[in-house]
Amino acid sequence: MIDLNNIAVFIKVAQFESFSRAAHSLGMPVSTVSRKVSDLEEQLGVTLLQRTTRKLSLTAQGREYYNQCSEPLNHLFDAERVLTQTQKAPEGTLKISVPVILGQEPFYEFISTFLKKYPGIKIDLFITNLFLDLIAENIDVSIRFGDLEDSSLIAKKIGTSIRYVVASPQYLESQPLPSKPEDLKLHRCVLLNGRNNEAEWNLVSGRKHVKVLVSGSISSRDFQSVSAFTYRGHGIGLLPSTYCDQQIKKGDLVRLLPEWTSPQYLVHAVYPTKKFLPSRVDVFLEELKAWKSPLWIIDPTN
Repeated sequence: MIDLNNIAVFIKVAQFESFSRAAHSLGMPVSTVSRKVSDLEEQLGVTLLQRTTRKLSLTAQGREYYNQCSEPLNHLFDAERVLTQTQKAPEGTLKISVPVILGQEPFYEFISTFLKKYPGIKIDLFITNLFLDLIAENIDVSIRFGDLEDSSLIAKKIGTSIRYVVASPQYLESQPLPSKPEDLKLHRCVLLNGRNNEAEWNLVSGRKHVKVLVSGSISSRDFQSVSAFTYRGHGIGLLPSTYCDQQIKKGDLVRLLPEWTSPQYLVHAVYPTKKFLPSRVDVFLEELKAWKSPLWIIDPTN
């Protein structure tokens, strides 16, 4: 197999009609340039350059070889230049997969701001609760909550999420306060991803862990609507702390069973590889890490 570097050196010598000027352009010693051309001639079994003490010129075979090689070589250099620029400049299509719970206004605003900041980037967004095969689907980044099963993926922790049991003062006016997790079975609850208007809530307190089957008149797939109906007094909600901290302080919500919370959920951005990471992925990860999402608390150690 002929070394493409030797062909590139020969093309440069032919263009300059000089070993020394070609060497200067390539940043190589003249002896190296001369040796590479000689190696190429040896491999081809032809004389490409006619050398005299006064002049350097292409032989007929050298001219034909130059004509055949110069344009394809330029295409290769152009392809390399495009790839290099793509790695450096944030541009191109960014394929992102996120769970349904993120498909709401705060995330749309984050994406909108990101696109305005990086106009060279286009986004192809998948909103699904399926754990897509990132490599098979050619997805650049996925946001995932909870434990990660696929150890082959690179994971960057972007935050944590914890949920509180809360209700509005309006709801509690006509209902007794629950004193233990099991009491939640006696209350109307506002459900996330409920089935047949039922859902299982996992609650922890220190080393204690309970699962409670709760029910209610309304279920939704996103926290935006779960929180809205909880605020309106339709039942008890299990909401991310970032959704209810301010409302608890203002008295718009009451935290129930304060010694109990959901388990802590880790939030990760996962991607197939960290080798030669395109700049569009790199800048997205940086923006995502800094974004104050209502669904998680930013990890200060990142």
